[in-house]
Amino acid sequence: MDLVTKMPQKTFTLFMDMAKALKLLISSKSKSISAGDTSQFYTSQNSSSPEVIENIGKAVAEGNLQKVIHIAKGEMESKSRYTVKIAVTGDSGNGMSSFINALRLIGHEEEDSAPTGVVRTTQEPACYSSSNFPYVELWDLPGLGATAQSVESYLDEMQISTYDLIIIIASEQFSSNHVKLAQAMQSMRKRFYVVWTKLDRDLSTSALAEPQLLQSIEKNILENLQNGRVRKPPMFLVSCFSPVFHDFPELRNTLQKDIFNIRYRDPLETLSQVCDGHISNKAFFLKENQMFTEHLEPAVSPAYDPADLERGLKTYQKHFGVDDESLQQVAQRTGRLEMASRALQFQDLLKMDWQLRLMMCSAVNMFLRVLAVSWWFGLWNFVIRFFSHQRHKLIIGIVAKNTKSTLRRALKDYALPPEILWEGSGFPSSGIQAASGSFA
Repeated sequence: MDLVTKMPQKTFTLFMDMAKALKLLISSKSKSISAGDTSQFYTSQNSSSPEVIENIGKAVAEGNLQKVIHIAKGEMESKSRYTVKIAVTGDSGNGMSSFINALRLIGHEEEDSAPTGVVRTTQEPACYSSSNFPYVELWDLPGLGATAQSVESYLDEMQISTYDLIIIIASEQFSSNHVKLAQAMQSMRKRFYVVWTKLDRDLSTSALAEPQLLQSIEKNILENLQNGRVRKPPMFLVSCFSPVFHDFPELRNTLQKDIFNIRYRDPLETLSQVCDGHISNKAFFLKENQMFTEHLEPAVSPAYDPADLERGLKTYQKHFGVDDESLQQVAQRTGRLEMASRALQFQDLLKMDWQLRLMMCSAVNMFLRVLAVSWWFGLWNFVIRFFSHQRHKLIIGIVAKNTKSTLRRALKDYALPPEILWEGSGFPSSGIQAASGSFA
């Protein structure tokens, strides 16, 4: 360090500026990666127990991907009989009970039908089921205003937070109460639909042609929601007297998919996020633990030592459980032969991270070679350790990112047993990805 203190001030300043610039680039990249967008996540009662979350975290910390997948698979199997609770609500007289009967494809006169009438008929929450929706409870709630004076007290009284999905029924007009319900659902991060019923009456009394009338109703609903700063939810225009026409088929199809998402996708996404968090924590610890990375380096490395970095890559892959041997074991255990594809190779690193390319470029190596003369030896030894540590930190970040994507892919492909997929739902064997898009 004595040689460093004796160097010309301008040279020392130049070096420090360069080091700070590289450090700033790396830290800004890390922040952008960690800031994930959770705007599409919904709250549900279908959550995993603290014990399952803890066991998943321990397995990730151990780098045991087999154990992670095994726990997740068992958890998903337990979700196959989870009862999804759907609440049907709206203003009094909007036809919630009639809608429930139509959704269940039964008539008002049948024994198990929800009671309907011109006057308010639902005084207390009533639960119904349907063979079309196994392990689903359809709750017919009293209309807003029937039991409470405000939307807030109504939501508390109806215990709306205990439901997985809310269907807001409207007819004749989309009132301020409907907007307030939608606002509440959005703030609570609940899945919700807006369903306009009594379309048959609108068609019989309106002077507009059917396409123009449907467009006018939808436009009115959207304008009211936008004025209330509510994002567009799934919207359906139906007639309870025609349960197989208008938007009813699309409604049932969407409902089937969302029931699947609530039962499987949401808890699996939660487990994936738990895994991501523990992988990130593990990567942070390795990056900050210089003693761990320095034992991989020779006392004084050359400016560009691929052997040192390749040795580091293999060590980090072993720690995260994504080395060749670990992936082979996962492939054999799960029966997914594609998991046995080769682990990330050293030659792939430069293609995957521009910062690593920058730190290994010819200009940086030339700068390090200039410092390699004997007069600069003290400075060179200090600089090379800084650059080597930064390179190792970047490799750790790449391995962590690769671990997250590998584990998410394995969970999606293996955690869901094929026998619990909905028959006739249109989902191929890949299940979650087809139903709800990519996790990444």
